[in-house]
Amino acid sequence: MNQTVFAIMAKKPQVGKTKTRLSPALTQQEAVALYEALLKDTVALVAELHWADLTIAITPPGSREYFESIAPVGTLLLPVEGKNIGKCLAKATETLFSLGYRKVLALNSDGPSVPPEYLVQAARYLDEADIVLGPGHDGGYYLVGMTSPHPELFEDIDWSTERVLPQTLERARRLGLRPALTPQWYDVDTPADLARFEVELIQLPPERLLQCRKFLATYRLNYPAD
Repeated sequence: MNQTVFAIMAKKPQVGKTKTRLSPALTQQEAVALYEALLKDTVALVAELHWADLTIAITPPGSREYFESIAPVGTLLLPVEGKNIGKCLAKATETLFSLGYRKVLALNSDGPSVPPEYLVQAARYLDEADIVLGPGHDGGYYLVGMTSPHPELFEDIDWSTERVLPQTLERARRLGLRPALTPQWYDVDTPADLARFEVELIQLPPERLLQCRKFLATYRLNYPAD
């Protein structure tokens, strides 16, 4: 067991409920296929961090069989549920601290092109800071880490708005927590995000993001698989 753990916050893909903002650029079935590719590449990204353990916080709790089929052997699957992502984050982080981890970092499941060094940097920041946040391009965050549980950090936040990051930083200030920020990154939520992602893939080493490359080779016929 390592002292650091990354928890990927993930939902089981469902047609009509997954990545709906990508419509009509993608059909509902294509949106599901894209999310599965993003999720699998995120899992692969974290699995390469041999100094940290990998957990997938799964929603709904009954989706264990699906996640067992895509997770590396030894991955801890942590069922979580709540009325919003804040409740799920609070549950996941509290549970992982109760297992004995000293640094707990939660990561979204749909931004696997984030540079690995950002994840390394986030964990290192926790040597000095109480919490670390990875700002998203939409006013939220793609990563949150801490050295002890702080469920209050996730309460009364306007989730899925541009106010998430500033509200979280203000909450940290009120709690007397020392924050640190990694560089900004993005999730693949909209057609514009997908276009940026396609361009980025061309520039990245071909061994990275294999599942997303396969998706684009299938659904974007002008995009090479390798």
